[in-house]
Amino acid sequence: MTRQLRSSSHAATRRAGAWLKQARVRLPVRIKLAIVSAALTFLILCLFALVVGAFAAGRLRAGFDDELRATAADLQEQLRVERALDGSLEVRAQDLSVIRAAASGGAVIRVLDYHQRVIAPAAAPELGPAREGIVDVGPYRVVSRPLLGTQRVRSEPFGLLETPFASPAGYVQYARPRASVERTIARINLFLALGVIGGTGLAFLGGFLVASRAMRPIARLTGAAREVARTRDPRVGLPKPEARDEVHELAVTLEAMLRELAAARAEVEATLAMQRRFLADASHELRTPLTSVLANLELLEPELSGEEREIARSALHSAERMRRLVADLLALARADAAKEGRNGSRAQRTRVEMGELVREAAAELAPLAEHHELTVDLREPVFVVAERDELLRAITNLVENALVHTPPGTHVRVAVGSEHGTALLVVEDDGPGIPRAAAARVFERFTRGTTQSPGNGLGLAIVRAVAEGHGGSVVLVHRPDPGTRFELRLPACAEQKAAHAPAAAEAQAGR
Repeated sequence: MTRQLRSSSHAATRRAGAWLKQARVRLPVRIKLAIVSAALTFLILCLFALVVGAFAAGRLRAGFDDELRATAADLQEQLRVERALDGSLEVRAQDLSVIRAAASGGAVIRVLDYHQRVIAPAAAPELGPAREGIVDVGPYRVVSRPLLGTQRVRSEPFGLLETPFASPAGYVQYARPRASVERTIARINLFLALGVIGGTGLAFLGGFLVASRAMRPIARLTGAAREVARTRDPRVGLPKPEARDEVHELAVTLEAMLRELAAARAEVEATLAMQRRFLADASHELRTPLTSVLANLELLEPELSGEEREIARSALHSAERMRRLVADLLALARADAAKEGRNGSRAQRTRVEMGELVREAAAELAPLAEHHELTVDLREPVFVVAERDELLRAITNLVENALVHTPPGTHVRVAVGSEHGTALLVVEDDGPGIPRAAAARVFERFTRGTTQSPGNGLGLAIVRAVAEGHGGSVVLVHRPDPGTRFELRLPACAEQKAAHAPAAAEAQAGR
C-alpha cells in the first residue's frame, strides 16, 4: 500500500512538473514578464509585511505589558492588607472602591494573602498563584505585586495599636484579557495581507502593461515577417521603433538580412531564368536534327540486314529516347515559365473540358494499356481554364505512369469530378504501390523507381509543374490497401463553381 501511494505521488509530481513546463512554453512573453514582476513584488511585500507585522505586534504587546505593570504598581502603592484581632487578613474598607475602579474595562483584580488564598473579591476568576513577572493564564495576561500590611495588637496602657508586617502580607494580581491587543494585531496583519495581495495584483497589471508596450514593436515586426512569408517578397519594409533600443537594432538587422535575401533571390531567379531559356532553346534546336536522324534511320533500317540492321535499330531506339527527353525538357521549361508567369501561355489558355482530354489520353495510350484493365469514369462535365496541350500532357503522364509501373492485369482507374468548386482528376491502380520512403521524391526531377524503370524520371515533375502553373496541385494519396492514387486538382471555371454552390449548400443543410 505504501509503495502504491509513493508511486502515485511520484506520478502526480511528474504530471504536475510536465504541466508546469508546458505552461511555461505556451505562455506569451508579456504574461511571463508580468508573472515575474508580480512574484518579485510578492516576495518583497511579504518580507516587508513580516517585518512590519512582527515589529507592530511586539510594540503593541510591550505597550500592553507596560500598562499592566504601571497599573499593578499603582495598586501596590494604594492597597494594604490588615490582620484583624482574630488573626484573619482582609483588605481595608477604603481600598475596595479602588479595586472596583481599577477593575473597569474587563480587567480583573485579586488580592491574595501570603498563603496564596484569595482575600478579595470573592467572585474573581482563577488567575493562578502569584508569580514574579508577567504570565499568561487562560485568556488573561497577569502581573503580580507584593503588598504591605498592618496588624492590630492590644497594648496596655495604649489599647489597640497597628504595626506593619516585617515581610509582604499578601499579593495583588492585575489581569487584562489579551483579546483586545490580539484583535488589534490581527487587524494589522489583515491590512498587511490585503496590501500584499493588492500590491501583487497591481505589480502584475503594471508588469503586463509595460511588457505589452515593450512587446508592441516586436508584434509589428512579427506581422511584417508574416507578410513577407505570405507574399514571399523580401522587399517588404519592416517597422522600426523611434527609440534606438534593442528592438530597433533587431529591425535594422532583419531589414539588412531581407535586402541580402532579395538580392540573392534576384540572382538565383536570373540564373534559373537563364537556365530555362538555355534549356528551352537547346531543346527546340535539337528537335529538328533529331527528327532528321529518326527519319533517316527509319528509312535506312529496312535496307540493311544482319548486324548492321541491329545497329541501326539500336540507334533508332536511342534517338527515340533522346527525342522524348528533349520533348519532356521543353515541356518542363514551358511549364516552369508558365508557373512564374513569364511567358504568354496564360493568353493561350481556353475553356477546356477535362473529360475530353482524359478520353484523348486514353486513346493515345490504348496500345500501352493492352494488358491492363483501364477504366475511365466521367460522371459529369468538368471545365477548367488551361493551356490545352500542357494539361493533356500532364494527364497523359499520370495515366502512362500507372500503366508503365504496374504489372500486367492491374486495374487502372481514371476519374474526373468536381469537389468544393475544384476540378478533380483521380488516377489510381491496385498495383504494388510506392514505398513510403520513395513517395516523398516522386515529383522530383529525374526520379525513377529503380534504375531499370522505363522513362527518364521527368513525367511526374512535368505534372506538378503544369498543375502549379495553373494554380492547382497534385498529390500522392497514401492508402491502407495496396495500390497508388494520384489526385490532380485545378481551379474550376466560374460557372462550374456557381453550379457547385447550390449542391454544397444542400449538403451543408442536410448535415
